[in-house]
Amino acid sequence: MPDSSENLARLEKRCIAKGMRMTEQRRIIARVLSSASDHPDVEELYRRATGVDPNISIATVYRTVRLFEEAGILERHDFRDGRARYEEANSDHHYHLIDVQSGEVLEFHSEEIEQMQRKVAERMGFKLIDHRLELYGVPLDSDGSDS
Repeated sequence: MPDSSENLARLEKRCIAKGMRMTEQRRIIARVLSSASDHPDVEELYRRATGVDPNISIATVYRTVRLFEEAGILERHDFRDGRARYEEANSDHHYHLIDVQSGEVLEFHSEEIEQMQRKVAERMGFKLIDHRLELYGVPLDSDGSDS
């Protein structure tokens, strides 16, 4: 993964290309998002952003996230834990495996899945233009119950 300065440059370029005005608070939120290795929700983004600038309000974070999402810069995910989580939108197709016990989200790539999805769409008379796959599971060494 590129370092966060490269991510930031790319994220800011995408914002500017979309005609977005980049205030200092938006830059901080973009920086926090660029450096995230997880899929934070708005409250976690707020916590991280206020660590950089304590004057950022939760409302600003909500507005900025919505703006970035509407511009196609962020992707919103619902991993069935009752909160929307975010990651930078990119053309790099990847999938998510969610550990339902810990809530950990693991990303993975699979050319086999890519090919299978295209074949299924073609068999049904469609050209695949987008897709999303989320897998939910428990570790193999777990019985799947909440003890």
